[in-house]
Amino acid sequence: MASFEKFLHLNQQLYDYVIAHGHNGDPILQDLAEETRKLGRISGMQIAPEQGTLMGLLAKSIGARSAIEVGVFTGYSSLSVARALPSDGRLLCLDVNEEWTAIARRYWERAGVASKITLKLGPAADTLRSLPASHTFDFAFVDADKSNYRIYYEEILKRLRANGLLLIDNVLWDGHVIDANDKSADTVAIRELNDFVAADSRVDAVMIPVADGITIVRKK
Repeated sequence: MASFEKFLHLNQQLYDYVIAHGHNGDPILQDLAEETRKLGRISGMQIAPEQGTLMGLLAKSIGARSAIEVGVFTGYSSLSVARALPSDGRLLCLDVNEEWTAIARRYWERAGVASKITLKLGPAADTLRSLPASHTFDFAFVDADKSNYRIYYEEILKRLRANGLLLIDNVLWDGHVIDANDKSADTVAIRELNDFVAADSRVDAVMIPVADGITIVRKK
């Protein structure tokens, strides 16, 4: 019996079509993306437009009121999530870079979501460990230093409510996860977390090839 690939290899024209046919045209996010692009090569850390849209849809779909983000950069993902929260919702953002998060702060203010967001600068692992067990989240996003992904996963999962969602970014790592010759610390950390999540009985999980790969985890 013939086999058929159930995936597409996107070229630029097809990707542009994908973007044009989703709700990815917010002017504030477009301005933020443009300002971030001027930072140069580091701008590649910003999430893709369809990823931000997906995150907002997921957060809103589960009625999230309390969220956490590890790795803010210039604020595209946090802005996408904060907008999906109700007026009394709260988003805790963890990062170490004051320069990049200063850009995020400006756009949070411009979008009218700054009152929902608390930014804590410092090592995210320390901040997470210092949170009381009673501090729970409905929605989480991890997009930070890869070597600590497993720590972030465990610290968030223990505080995630049942049926809450945890999204992990860069799980395909530009394809390096399947390169057996790549033994760099970041690649190994992502590869090991991917293997761990795939076997974790505490959750349901799916890896999707959006942007650089996202794993969506639902706590049972």
